[in-house]
Amino acid sequence: MNRSINLDSFRTASRKYSDTSILMHEAISRKAGLSGTDHKYIGLLIQNGPMTAGELSHRTGLTGGAITGLIDRLEKKKLAKREFDKKDRRKVFIVANEVNTMKLLTPLFKELQQKTTKLLASYTDTELEIIKKYMLEATDVMNDVLENFKNN
Repeated sequence: MNRSINLDSFRTASRKYSDTSILMHEAISRKAGLSGTDHKYIGLLIQNGPMTAGELSHRTGLTGGAITGLIDRLEKKKLAKREFDKKDRRKVFIVANEVNTMKLLTPLFKELQQKTTKLLASYTDTELEIIKKYMLEATDVMNDVLENFKNN
């Protein structure tokens, strides 16, 4: 098979995966009473730890006003809170409530987790390493492009 046809086929599969992932996360978010972005940003806070509103704004590209709205919505759902810095009370961190978030989202991800685990079990360790390598390196590529967008 021609390599360019193979790459085109791979890109088509990748787009389909990405589109379906967005649709699935939006559906799960709606079931949880969140927007898709709120769902992903609470995940970002859990993964990266407490951030100031400015750090979250820089990380996400959202405006200050949008960040304030996000934090307000997450606080209302008891998924995050504002916490003053113990050394400098002028500095406020946004802290995820991981327990409440997991309590809300874990049941909604149950079927996906089960089916994904079954799918992964169908691959050899070597195949899983290749898939993982691609995902990590593709994530690095996307982060590089994301930084270029932020800096230009």
